[in-house]
Amino acid sequence: MADPSTLREAQSLIESQGLRFEPDLDDLVGLYDNGRMVGCGARKGYVLKMLAILPDYQGTSVLGELVTRLTLGGMAAGHDTLFIYTQPQSAPSFQSLNFRLLVTQGPVALLEHGPGLEAYLGDHAAQIAPGQNGAVVINGNPFTLGHLHLVETAAQRVDRLYLFVVREDRSAFPFDVRFRLAQEATTHLENVVVLDTSRYAVSAGTFPSYFLKRLDEVAMAQMGIDVRLFAQRIAPKFHITTRFVGEEPHCTTTAAYNQVMSEVLHEHAIQWVEVPRILAGGSPISATRVRQAFIDNEIDALKNLVPESTFEFLRSAPARPIADCLRSC
Repeated sequence: MADPSTLREAQSLIESQGLRFEPDLDDLVGLYDNGRMVGCGARKGYVLKMLAILPDYQGTSVLGELVTRLTLGGMAAGHDTLFIYTQPQSAPSFQSLNFRLLVTQGPVALLEHGPGLEAYLGDHAAQIAPGQNGAVVINGNPFTLGHLHLVETAAQRVDRLYLFVVREDRSAFPFDVRFRLAQEATTHLENVVVLDTSRYAVSAGTFPSYFLKRLDEVAMAQMGIDVRLFAQRIAPKFHITTRFVGEEPHCTTTAAYNQVMSEVLHEHAIQWVEVPRILAGGSPISATRVRQAFIDNEIDALKNLVPESTFEFLRSAPARPIADCLRSC
């Protein structure tokens, strides 16, 4: 990691170009001319960000050098695909550096470098079927009777339902557990296919604010990117004509996301259907409520909130470290 002096120099350059400095990063690259930083860029995970170049050096080789160094650093860290956000008018500069444009949303463009989306779609080609198909995207932290109600309701209205489980591992329950619980709870639904979202829905690349539960101008832009990417790139490949969501009475970030989703999907002739939450004990079933009952070891409450497969997992030895982590957080 860069020393404090270099970070301050990078922050000054980044903010001078109208960008917001974000200290959460894994890598920082600066280029100098006669001891002065003339360009810099950073990487967090598989996302390149904060690329800033002094005006006199724009249009030179500085951008290419920054991107090359950051890309090599990302690949060395194990990322075969990298994202970058920029302004739409700057997208051609990155396309000349082997980035592909994924989507634009207002003043923001998202591009990727590497096999990425095409590889993801190719990996799932055998699971793609024509028809009037639907989609549900869940985190499932963990999978509840509320999730099951949403999936069962959606599955009755489409030929095939794709249940996408968020792959990003930023939740109390790790991805492999969340994915398996979604599969086990829906085995009785023959037209449901459970898939992971990879980097292309509710991820650190498309919608990082989801995991921070932050609602601001940046989060709203990220919501638009996330939904438009789904509408333009994912839905057509899977023949998805309807996206189903659960009603959100409590979380303002998710409620705002649902609103953005309804607007963007309408633009792309994709139906948006909000399914009312089911209740237990007079209150909506939610993963938050399940996690609290899990922490408090309220067995009877859990039985009324989760499918049998989730309940059995919560009572098993592998779930104990998760409970300990939740209690200590």
